[in-house]
Amino acid sequence: MEKDMIRYSVITEKNPREIVLLRGSGCRWRRCRFCDYHLDFSSDSAANFRLNQQQLNQVTGKYRRLEVINSGSFTDLDETTMAAVKDVCLNKGIKQLHFECHWNDRAAIAGLRRDFSALNIAVKLKIGVETFDALFRESYLVKGMDGVEPAEIAAFYDECCLLFGLPGQTRASMEKDIRTGLAFFERVCINIMEENTAPIKPDPAMIDIFKKELFPLYKDEPRVDILLQNTGFGVGGCLNGGENRD
Repeated sequence: MEKDMIRYSVITEKNPREIVLLRGSGCRWRRCRFCDYHLDFSSDSAANFRLNQQQLNQVTGKYRRLEVINSGSFTDLDETTMAAVKDVCLNKGIKQLHFECHWNDRAAIAGLRRDFSALNIAVKLKIGVETFDALFRESYLVKGMDGVEPAEIAAFYDECCLLFGLPGQTRASMEKDIRTGLAFFERVCINIMEENTAPIKPDPAMIDIFKKELFPLYKDEPRVDILLQNTGFGVGGCLNGGENRD
């Protein structure tokens, strides 16, 4: 399946950019009860680099923006891959680069920003918060962020991801999360829960409420990306039409 996974795409709406789904050593937390994204990993850094280089070779620089994602933090990518990211940014004229980073890896963010700033490339960091309800986030989702508040998170990160369609959520809680995200972050990415191999399963009733009542309110908001499917950005699906991985 890994050979056939789509790992390069172009996002044409809302902050147009190219996106690559790279492979690293994998998320080091691996305890979130809703996620099996960490299964996309390899301990073979040479094999990872070969795969990652193939995806980076497809970058054209058409929008001068590139988003680099992987199953964890940018710190889980090997040094050779990170060097290749720098090369493609310089060769293709990328001026804005987006990375993802778990809360536990936030200490590495400042150095990353400095490295790319020296190349005249602005770095935007995204974090999967899932919800700003800290009790729900840690006791049920086991996100690994303790009771950290939105302002504390925003001190390190520019963008956040929210996860909707979960048991225990309500219309009010989802809308509160969106409003909080917009108040503290430059951009918000809403992901709708899809069933995977993790213990937590989607709540169809909450998904229906989101689609009927909240999606119409925010679908045209330029600072909000909404992924009704986890392959909404064009990566993560399979070229052979097989099952997608969350």
